[in-house]
Amino acid sequence: MNTIIVTGGAGFIGSNFIFYMLEQHEDCRIICVDKLTYAGNLSTLSHVMNHPRFRFIKLDICDRKGIYELFSEEKPDIVVNFAAESHVDRSIENPEVFLQTNTLGTSVLMDACYKYGIGRYHQVSTDEVYGDLPLDRPDLFFTEETPIHTSSPYSASKASADLLVLSYFRTYGLPITISRCSNNYGPYHFPEKLIPLMIINALNDKPLPVYGKGLNVRDWLYVEDHCRAIDMVLRKGRVGEIYNIGGHNEMKNIDIVKIICKTLGKSEELITYVADRKGHDLRYAIDPTKIYNELGWLPETKFENGIQKTIQWYLDNQEWWQTIISGEYQNYYEKMYGNR
Repeated sequence: MNTIIVTGGAGFIGSNFIFYMLEQHEDCRIICVDKLTYAGNLSTLSHVMNHPRFRFIKLDICDRKGIYELFSEEKPDIVVNFAAESHVDRSIENPEVFLQTNTLGTSVLMDACYKYGIGRYHQVSTDEVYGDLPLDRPDLFFTEETPIHTSSPYSASKASADLLVLSYFRTYGLPITISRCSNNYGPYHFPEKLIPLMIINALNDKPLPVYGKGLNVRDWLYVEDHCRAIDMVLRKGRVGEIYNIGGHNEMKNIDIVKIICKTLGKSEELITYVADRKGHDLRYAIDPTKIYNELGWLPETKFENGIQKTIQWYLDNQEWWQTIISGEYQNYYEKMYGNR
């Protein structure tokens, strides 16, 4: 049985990955490591907490002593690192936290993998390390050969982590892979991100704050498709390689907001245009040819279906997000959008 450490497993993508792996593979045991910051929600994992092949440990990946003790005890076969501060706006407000978790935390995991031995270390990265693409060139896409060109402290911290992971492959022969994904959406998405924020605000008849004119384009990937891709990389991907994971679902932000309004029967008059984000990337678009050619992966969920499933999930699980939008997150929301 493979023992897999999943860091950041109480967050959005990490938790979905845990659910996917426990369901799809009876030969794996999952050790979830999460610091439980504002975006890590233990209630997300409630239905697997008593699963016989699951263990949760509250631990910061920057805690070298704690990480080493865990590796010594569990002797993991695979590590999948989802642990990251991931919100661009927060990185602009406080860059140091992002460098600490995303870069230095990755270095601790790398050292632990080298010290205790590992079958595979997988770094979950982002298409944001490539910068952005012009809106008037729909023929351009990010490939694995696209140069790194970061725009925010968040993307810079993730790019730094990627380079560090690649260096451990080159220098120490550590068996690593990296995936860079487009924007994810789906169940358990933290309410500060675009889609859940708009769903929740619309349900409460609150303003829907859209940056600039809402023309920024993102490539949207349903979270279960992403989990399936990572699973394939772990099992069949080539060591030392980077794989781009894209959804083939490019959408303007404003169009997504309008879909949410229509689905929920809410007036578009709720849409409020606010001052744009500093250094706001125009367009992200991934070319997933490599992962298709090598591993046979393609996204299965079309956006028009995935967004409806996502909206329905937030309608069916209101207790989950109502708990989150109180307290610290509410203070942050007022700070980010209140005077814009």
